[in-house]
Amino acid sequence: MFKKILLFSVLAFMTTEKGTSQSTFSAKKFLQHDRYLASDKLEGRLAGTKGNNEAAAYIKKYFKKFGLKKFNNDYYQPFRIFMKPDINKMKSDSVSTQNVAGYLEGSDENLKKEFIVIGAHYDHWGWGGKGSGSKKKDTLAIHNGADDNASGVSALLSILEELHHQKIAPKRSIIFISFSAEEEGLLGSKYFVSHLPVDKSAVKVMINMDMVGRLNDKKELYMGGAGTFPDGVELMKKLGEGSGLNPIVFAGDVGGSDHVTFYKNDISAIGLHTGGHPQYHTPEDDTALINSEGGALVSKYIYNALVSIANYEQPLTFIRQN
Repeated sequence: MFKKILLFSVLAFMTTEKGTSQSTFSAKKFLQHDRYLASDKLEGRLAGTKGNNEAAAYIKKYFKKFGLKKFNNDYYQPFRIFMKPDINKMKSDSVSTQNVAGYLEGSDENLKKEFIVIGAHYDHWGWGGKGSGSKKKDTLAIHNGADDNASGVSALLSILEELHHQKIAPKRSIIFISFSAEEEGLLGSKYFVSHLPVDKSAVKVMINMDMVGRLNDKKELYMGGAGTFPDGVELMKKLGEGSGLNPIVFAGDVGGSDHVTFYKNDISAIGLHTGGHPQYHTPEDDTALINSEGGALVSKYIYNALVSIANYEQPLTFIRQN
C-alpha cells in the first residue's frame, strides 16, 4: 500500500509540474505527421517498397532532430522478409526493410541501465489486392493506413518531441522504435526482440500504439496488458483523471500488435488503441477521418504513462496474465 501511495504522490507531483510548463502537444503537429505518412506519395508503406523506405527516413529525421542516440551507430535495424508473390507488384519474394530505433539515456545513475520501450509500426498494405490483408482484396488501390498506423507513429513522434523539451530526462532509459512488417505477422518486433541491442533482462516494459487516431465521442482509449507490471492497472486509471479521456483498462487482453511479441518473451507490455472502424484495412483509411485533437490528447496521456513508468519507484517485474 505504501508503494502505491508513493507512486501516486510522485505521479500527482509530476502532473502538477507539467501543468506549469509549455506543452508541445498539438493537433496540428499530430496531423502533420499523419498527413505525410498516409499520403499517396508513400503508396501505403508496404514493407520493402520505396514508400516504406521514405517513411523510415521521415521517422529517422525526427529521431535525429530530437536527440535520440543510435544503437550500433545507426538508427536503422535492417532485416529481410518473405513477401507473397505479386503483392504490390513485387518482383522478388525476399525484400529488405528496417526498424527505426534510438534511445534517450536515463538520468539516474543506476536506473538508466534499465529500459522502457515505446513503439508503433509504420508499415501498411501498399496497394492491397489478393494475398494482402486488405478487406477489399478485389480493389487495387492505395491503402494509406492513416489510422493503421500512421497515427501511432504520429503519437510516437509527438511524445518524443515533448521529452526532448524537458530539462531532466526520466530516470530509466527509453527506447523509441518504429517497426516495419507488422502487417505480415509482427515481423519487425520479432526481429527486434530476437536481436535486442541491450540485455533482455534490462528491458522492463514495452508500450505500443497501434491505431490511436480515431478517438470517439466518448473519448475512449482502450488498453490491454496493464496488469503485466506492478500496479499498472491503477496507474493507467489514475492517469485518466483530468486527461480529457476515458481509459478502458484491461489487466490482460494483451491483443494482437507488436507488444504481443514482448509479452511472449516475458517482458511487460501494454498496447493502446482508440478502437476499430469500417475503414480498417481498406483504401478509405485516410487522414480526412483522423481526429487530430483526439490524437494530441492520446499522445499526452501516453507520454504521462511513459514518464511515470520510467520513474517508477518500485521494481518493474513481469506479471503474466491469464
